Amino acid sequence: MLKQDMDVEYFVQREVLDESRLDEVAQKGTWSTKPALGERVKDSLRCSVPRLKHTVLNWVPVLGWLPRYSIRENAIGDLISGCSVGIMHLPQGMAYALLASLRPVFGLYTSLYPVLVYFIFGTSRHISVGTFAVISIMIGSVTERLAPDSNFMVNGTNGTDSVDFDARDAFRVQIACSLTVLAGIFQILLGVVRFGFVVTYLSEPLVRGYTTGSACHVCVSQLKYLFGVSPARFAGPLSLIYTLVDICRLLPLTKVPELVVSLVALAVLIVVKEINACYRQKLPLPIPIELIVIIAATIITHFCGLTSTYGIDVVGEIPSGLKAPRAPDATLFSQVIGDAFAVAIVGYAINISLGKTFALKHGYKVDSNQELVALGLSNTVGGFFQCYSVTSSLSRSLVQESTGGKTQVAGVISSIIVLITVLKIGALFEDLPKAVLSTIVFVNLKGMFKQLMDVPMLWKTNKVDLLVWLVTFTSTVLLNLDLGLAVSIGFSMLAFIFRTQLPRYSILGRGINERFKIFRSSTTIYYTNAEMYLEALQEKSGIEIGKLLTAKKKRDAQLKRKQEKEKKKGHHNHLSNGTLSFNGLEMNEGNVSAGPREQSQMNVAALRLSETSANGNRKGQVNWAYQHDTTTLDSDSDTGCQGDDSINQVSCCSDEERGMACESGTHSIILDISTTSFVDTVTVNTLKNIFRDFGAIEVDIYLAGCQACVVEQLETAGFFSESIPKSRLFVTVHDAVLCESVESEERLTVRGNSYVRGGIVNRWATMCVLVFVTLYS
Repeated sequence: MLKQDMDVEYFVQREVLDESRLDEVAQKGTWSTKPALGERVKDSLRCSVPRLKHTVLNWVPVLGWLPRYSIRENAIGDLISGCSVGIMHLPQGMAYALLASLRPVFGLYTSLYPVLVYFIFGTSRHISVGTFAVISIMIGSVTERLAPDSNFMVNGTNGTDSVDFDARDAFRVQIACSLTVLAGIFQILLGVVRFGFVVTYLSEPLVRGYTTGSACHVCVSQLKYLFGVSPARFAGPLSLIYTLVDICRLLPLTKVPELVVSLVALAVLIVVKEINACYRQKLPLPIPIELIVIIAATIITHFCGLTSTYGIDVVGEIPSGLKAPRAPDATLFSQVIGDAFAVAIVGYAINISLGKTFALKHGYKVDSNQELVALGLSNTVGGFFQCYSVTSSLSRSLVQESTGGKTQVAGVISSIIVLITVLKIGALFEDLPKAVLSTIVFVNLKGMFKQLMDVPMLWKTNKVDLLVWLVTFTSTVLLNLDLGLAVSIGFSMLAFIFRTQLPRYSILGRGINERFKIFRSSTTIYYTNAEMYLEALQEKSGIEIGKLLTAKKKRDAQLKRKQEKEKKKGHHNHLSNGTLSFNGLEMNEGNVSAGPREQSQMNVAALRLSETSANGNRKGQVNWAYQHDTTTLDSDSDTGCQGDDSINQVSCCSDEERGMACESGTHSIILDISTTSFVDTVTVNTLKNIFRDFGAIEVDIYLAGCQACVVEQLETAGFFSESIPKSRLFVTVHDAVLCESVESEERLTVRGNSYVRGGIVNRWATMCVLVFVTLYS
């Protein structure tokens, strides 16, 4: 251990570990820590008091934390936070009910019952469940589609047609409640089957792009209240564009009094909210400007007679008291099933993202599956009490957390404030202008429109996420909320598939002209990219398997034909008319003629004799393919490979093959598969083919960085064999590099010794031929 400048360095020494050696060192056994299937079934059916208690606490979390609730530490913060959030619930509940095309009182109901249910079953301590703009506009698109004004036209007393608003609103409530109950059922089922991970497929760029696009729909839907106009209703793709064009067409018919009320309320809300933001550290509580604006607008409208004098559209009758529970209309389920699933997924995505954000900040855990169940129960129970679908609100959750809220007791206090309003003072808001509620919606959309700043940020950081964001936003704006969500999820999945289909392949470690290469893929190898993995391996290594195997087959076929031809001719010399004929070298009795050409052919003959005497041993071929000897091949330097065919086969073909395969001496490839988390059948076959094909051209393949689960899968698939032993699999890339270097030196030594022995044998064979010729003469 060395210590330099307060930095501690460690030197660790161990042997090189391949998989077989690792099994010995780690004393790997065949035992399993997992109990048998029968034991697991018995254990799951076994009932005990601790197991029952654990199950109840998991399904009803309030029983776990409420008995330990500390009044001294939490009561004051929860009280202040609950009052602040309750005050926000009143204006937002009434305003967002208009987005759902319902009367404002139903927004108050939605701010009451679901909050109490979430208090019992939820696991987040800081989110505020209730009405939300995006969910409200999704509900409103369904209620307006299934219950348009045209379906409730009645003949008036003066012969003109009018809308039966009471019948229309009652039917829209039935639609909203049926959709809410069905969405809650979907969420409960997904939570029971532990399907909470489904939200992971809704990436953050997708959710933020979708909510930003939804904010555009919310904004356009509220313009009619600001200008006091009545545009036609449009549905389906491009409905937002058509609505915006129609509003622009009706601008000359704008009601000036309503526009003035809207601008004044909008200016006051913006100014005070900016003051709250600038002085949030100094203010003990944020100024409840929304509630102040609602009270002031109601008083001014009532006492100044703005409704009768200027025809300002107001909220109207708000019944006091609570409604009895009522079963939803199940016949509507088939018409809203697709919308219900979309509402369930979007509501849960928003809820869990906010919940995990606050949980990470304050150091506690949020159960994603239990959140599905809690949100589903909130929707299901709320649907029976004439509520529409809920999720958490970012603005209310921030207020609940920033004002000192510690637990969901703050939600109960806010519900009490809403309950008092519904029972006693709800009727006082009957003269509230709808234009004021619209301005409240506009101001609360600020956070969503600020998400447009994601575009430059994503442009700098991740172009693929930027593309997902833009496609989601565009499809949501142009194709409406339901179809836009489907297109967004589909595109996000395609982006994920393309990312895995187009991984980054690279050569690691030493340069490309070294003796070995380390090849790495950035993603898991499986059936969709296994073929691309093989192609990238050939491209990065510079080895074209197909061409080399074809050339090898042709060379082997030529050698086989040459051997057959030589076998027929015979491998020994014969005498003819007193002349010794030896492959073109004629030696008469008493005279030996051996010029330069004949001397070269004699060397060739001697070389062939040395190969034949070695019983077919072709070490000379491998030797020449690896390294040429200039002293013995000087006679062929001028003609290249134009000499004897056999020498051409041995030197040129082997040299070409080894040169293409090994590219400046590379003879080994290490496959770093540390990024692979599983292997399928296609992957196993691909790896087997790589070992087989590269082995055929004398290139060694090694595996490194294989995870334990992948090793087990390879063993189960029968990957390891005599041709692919476990000694080819190493714990780390460094182990593989060290082992390959040692084996490389051993190969060089063996080949060098073989070459020396081959050279000596060749020279002795040449001398023997000369002696034989001399004696014969």
